[in-house]
Amino acid sequence: MIYFDHNATTPVDEAVLEAMLPYFTKLYGNPSSLYRLGRMARSAIDTAREQLAALIDAKPSQIIFTSGGTEANALAINSLRDHPLYISALEHPSVFENTANRSIPAQTLEVNSHGLLDLDHPQWSKIAPDSWLSVMLANNETGVIQDLNALSAFCSRHKLKLHSDAVQALGKIPLSFQQLGLQMMSVSSHKIYGPKGCGALVVSDDTRPIPPLQRGGDQEQALRAGTENVAAIVGFGKAAELAQQRLSINHETLLRLRNYLEQQLHSLPGIHIFSEPAPRLPNTVQFAIDGTSGEMLLMQLDRHNIAVSSGSACKAGSDSISPVLSALKITPALARSAIRVSLGRSNCQTEIDQFILVLRQILINP
Repeated sequence: MIYFDHNATTPVDEAVLEAMLPYFTKLYGNPSSLYRLGRMARSAIDTAREQLAALIDAKPSQIIFTSGGTEANALAINSLRDHPLYISALEHPSVFENTANRSIPAQTLEVNSHGLLDLDHPQWSKIAPDSWLSVMLANNETGVIQDLNALSAFCSRHKLKLHSDAVQALGKIPLSFQQLGLQMMSVSSHKIYGPKGCGALVVSDDTRPIPPLQRGGDQEQALRAGTENVAAIVGFGKAAELAQQRLSINHETLLRLRNYLEQQLHSLPGIHIFSEPAPRLPNTVQFAIDGTSGEMLLMQLDRHNIAVSSGSACKAGSDSISPVLSALKITPALARSAIRVSLGRSNCQTEIDQFILVLRQILINP
């Protein structure tokens, strides 16, 4: 199979799996137990926390492990229920849907036609001091990267606080929690060749305490009750360590492949590459072709053993238009023809050539 859907999930790295396996069998202790097996599990979690902290330039003590990026976003957004909150129009459903039933309704920050926030827009002058913002660092559909350095500086000047969903940015671009000046940040394991079912919310020291999403134990500094998923946390830590080691070479390789893919796509009639002029992740291309159905293209490509996405994996199978493309003012007809290709480190130019060949055949004989 040609797998072009790495923004949805990635295969577990063999080194990650090897690091995890002992914690399913021999090192199965509960990390809250005081005897040796428990202490060994606790030590493994501490090591993973240090490995992730090194990748994102944070303190290990600032990392709260969760079941994934969705729970990390939910923990962050639900902790802000009594604060004025502004979220970008491009956020993941785990941000949008956790703003429901707030005592103070969340407000939406609009973006331009390329998917970028414009700090000179009049909407920004209406944000009251002491409000919170939640802005995705890199969009999972278009790959657009927001200028969080500029946004963080704006927040500092206007006494605002900032949470960022950095799930798609992790391991693809350099990421510094400290330098970005964030108060909270969400990340996930299975986007960086780690296991599913593990993520983290990173919380700055001056943001504590935040209320837990679930209670029932003192795990994760009493912010995430429940016995830790030790094997998955160990896998996340190892994946983070590998991502840090490979960040530069992976970025260069993926960017070269993405540029080649876009060059080949432009040879097709009726092609539209969304947010092409904007800063984007090195692995992500979302495009549409006039007069086609994205779901139809996806299924026909699947018959040729090529896996792509029509947008967010969390919206797959939905008849609704992507809220991200709606925010970019893409017409409904064009939005319904959208296809997302998200490359990974196993992909090569030969696979892109095969993809273009098959896509061309489908367009000639739909």
